Amino acid sequence: MRSYKHKPNATQPLTPWRRLLVMLVFMLMAGTLLAKTLDMQVLRSEFYQKQGDARQLRTITISAHRGDIVDRNGEPFAVSAPVNSIWVNPQEVIDNLAALDEVAHILSLDRISLKEKIRRNASREFLYLKRHASPELAEKVMALKVPGVALLNEYRRYYPSGEVAAHVVGFSDIDDNGQEGIELAYDKWLKGQPGRKRVIRDRLGRAFDDVERIRPAVQGKTLRLSLDKRLQYLTYRTLKAAVLRHNAVAGSAVVLDVKTGEVLAMANQPSFNVNDRKQLQPQATRNRAVTDVFEPGSTMKPLTVAAALESGRWKPYYKVETAPGYMRVKGNTIRDERNYGDLDVGGVLEKSSNVGISKIALAMDADKQWSMYQKLGLGQSTGSGFPGEVSGQLSLNALNNDFERASLAFGYGISVTPLQLAHAYSAIAADGVLRPVSFLHDEEHTGEVPGQRVMSVKTARDVRKMMQRVISDRGTGKRAAVANYSVAGKTGTVHKFIAGGYAEDRYLSIFAGMIPADKPELVMVVMIDEPRNGEHFGGLVAAPVFSRVMAGAMRLLDIAPDRISKDQLMNAANTDRGGKA
Repeated sequence: MRSYKHKPNATQPLTPWRRLLVMLVFMLMAGTLLAKTLDMQVLRSEFYQKQGDARQLRTITISAHRGDIVDRNGEPFAVSAPVNSIWVNPQEVIDNLAALDEVAHILSLDRISLKEKIRRNASREFLYLKRHASPELAEKVMALKVPGVALLNEYRRYYPSGEVAAHVVGFSDIDDNGQEGIELAYDKWLKGQPGRKRVIRDRLGRAFDDVERIRPAVQGKTLRLSLDKRLQYLTYRTLKAAVLRHNAVAGSAVVLDVKTGEVLAMANQPSFNVNDRKQLQPQATRNRAVTDVFEPGSTMKPLTVAAALESGRWKPYYKVETAPGYMRVKGNTIRDERNYGDLDVGGVLEKSSNVGISKIALAMDADKQWSMYQKLGLGQSTGSGFPGEVSGQLSLNALNNDFERASLAFGYGISVTPLQLAHAYSAIAADGVLRPVSFLHDEEHTGEVPGQRVMSVKTARDVRKMMQRVISDRGTGKRAAVANYSVAGKTGTVHKFIAGGYAEDRYLSIFAGMIPADKPELVMVVMIDEPRNGEHFGGLVAAPVFSRVMAGAMRLLDIAPDRISKDQLMNAANTDRGGKA
């Protein structure tokens, strides 16, 4: 008898309990999907919308253009140009750090250090890789198409004049914050206000559509300086040549406009190229003309003479006995280069007699002498607003000691900056009116700027006439002469003060003067620190700098000559007739 084994039927219907199980599974899956859809579309739609936007929408900063700095004629001293900075979103590259290897190579970054930096900042959304990259470099990096690496539009500061005006203009840092000079003093004026906007970015972090302008960028304002770029170049070039020629440690020069008190030029040596700060030395960045003080020496003598004339005790023609060439005051000896005998007051300036000026000072009331110095701004800031400006030193204690009073009269025991000394001389040049110093050009104001009267018109003009004798062939400042122009000035040669006293073989060479002397337009002070090639007198070292700069300034500013000889007039007339013929 055959036996048959039972074979299950593949098409046999499911049993009821199995059918129920399958339906429950499908219902559970459908319910889960429905619940998730309800959660995303209704209950938590705002949350998921924000998450989606966060992966495409970005709020970015709109860089603000820093205001330009220009000279009085609109020529640029500092400008800002658009550049790209390269940045990365650590959150988007943390899981694919190997993608940054080629980026690190192009940017000359250490690959291992970069990855470690990304890990340390994994929670951030923004990290600079390279600030102010060149266009070529930015293009190479973006060509890699690394997700999370993008460009940011910024501005970079450039200084067309380089080292020529570096000490005055100063510089800003990579974030456009003023650090030195005018850049620091007027940072709020120059600095713009960054804006913000929302943009849509692609997977590479590149913005391809603006969504919303949250706050527009406010551009910085242009600042017009009082400097004349042409005169600044001339002053800087001449000063640098003198410092090199005399192997000096340093030098400063200041040119002021007599009628306005504006600084037309200010130069220092050594200087620095503000566009290349890799080799920047901190000691080279300070503006010595406003931050460094020195004893003015014989350039104080015209100020002492002004005090004497104002006191009523002295007249220009009064005689002073300087024989035998020295005098004793409170146990100290004051000497001249030689015995000049009897000199009138102008002769004291012409020969730069220490004995003569000491006798002039001691013959008037002490408070008259000190009061004139104070009214001329010595021992006080000029109020220019330049960062780091110092006040110098003018001590009241000198009133109680005749030797200290005599020392003050010829410029020892007092300290000034080149700018202070130029400011004081500007009062003599302006017929006795001391005007405030300014580094800014006032375009709306024409004519003379109001100031404070510190001496009479007669006193100022008498002192100028006496100072012209210093520039004569017999005076100590004859090398400051400018052809066809009258010049008034004073030389100064000072032993350099060092720890423990005065150095016997180290000097400061100084010249302070004005031109044209009869009706001055410009005042200039030149100070050469420690000339070391054998010459050290102010008349030999500093005076020629004045002559060269002022000769050029007269042409640049179109100031008419006031000392044309009859022969020159005849030659000019003959040339004119010849031209017409």
